[in-house]
Amino acid sequence: MIVLGLETSCDETAAALVDGDRNILAEVVLSQFEEHRPYGGVVPEIAARGHLDHIDRLTAEVMKRARLPFDAIDGVAATTGPGLIGGVIVGVMTAKAIAAVHRKPFLAVNHLEGHALTARLTDDVAFPYLLLLVSGGHCQILAVEGVGRYRRLGTTIDDAAGEAFDKVAKMLGLGYPGGPAVQAAAEAGDPARFPFPRPMKGRPGCDFSFSGLKTSVRQMVEKLPPGPLAEQDKADLAAGFQAAVVESIADRVKRALREFRGSAFVVAGGVAANSALRARLTALSAEAGLPFIAPPLRLCTDNAAMIAWAGLEHLRLGRTDPLDTRPRPRWPLDPDAPKSRGAGAVKA
Repeated sequence: MIVLGLETSCDETAAALVDGDRNILAEVVLSQFEEHRPYGGVVPEIAARGHLDHIDRLTAEVMKRARLPFDAIDGVAATTGPGLIGGVIVGVMTAKAIAAVHRKPFLAVNHLEGHALTARLTDDVAFPYLLLLVSGGHCQILAVEGVGRYRRLGTTIDDAAGEAFDKVAKMLGLGYPGGPAVQAAAEAGDPARFPFPRPMKGRPGCDFSFSGLKTSVRQMVEKLPPGPLAEQDKADLAAGFQAAVVESIADRVKRALREFRGSAFVVAGGVAANSALRARLTALSAEAGLPFIAPPLRLCTDNAAMIAWAGLEHLRLGRTDPLDTRPRPRWPLDPDAPKSRGAGAVKA
């Protein structure tokens, strides 16, 4: 069984072919970092236009690399939400066209499920397992009980961790994307110099909050002498912010590990590439006596291999989607979870 996957939910245009033996036959990811760098964040209209310009070429490229005709694939999967709706539409319409022309099943994949099931592609993790999904647009802790079966234990009540990294990087003049920029600056910094809060630490439940931490960084910056920030100030601010994020997430995860224990503890999403966070989560997992699984860095950020694999998991169970399936800007993995409360509702 072979599935073609397309990913266009944010600012990466990606295509990949994955088979049922967990092999990535071919993949390509085109980043739009340079297009969005002048704005310090993703501009939805620019992202959608970039996807439209490149999706056909990238799809043809993965088919060429795998040396496969479209007749050889068993299904076409595309991120159908959540995400920036303009970009999502580009990927969905492309996948539907391929499916219709070649008479293949269409598979509407939840982008978050792509992240959630990546550990099964890379490590063949057995259900159920505990997942920390931490990315630019999402921050959740989920009990992954099966394909299409997720129970949310915690979510952000305002901003996602990745968004906070991007905004702090912009405040400090570190550039875009913010996650790698903050991590690089933090390596030369003193995390104890600035007393940043640890949001939600010690509170009941497993929810997150990062909006107040961003505000605290801004207030610290404003207290420093006017003018451009000194390089050491940037490093210390970045180190302090990163330490606060890591400690806050670790506190929430520790609570979740007491509430749910599965076959493993898995971390996925772009922020999972942060080395300080990985080190802390590895220690927590060891304390809980669970295997710690983090996909390779290239599969933590947005990619099409995870979309193809999620589609394949559904296809193996006989689940396909009609060609009139609508793209969705919001699509919760656990639709029965209570709505988030607080300053800013969670997006998905």
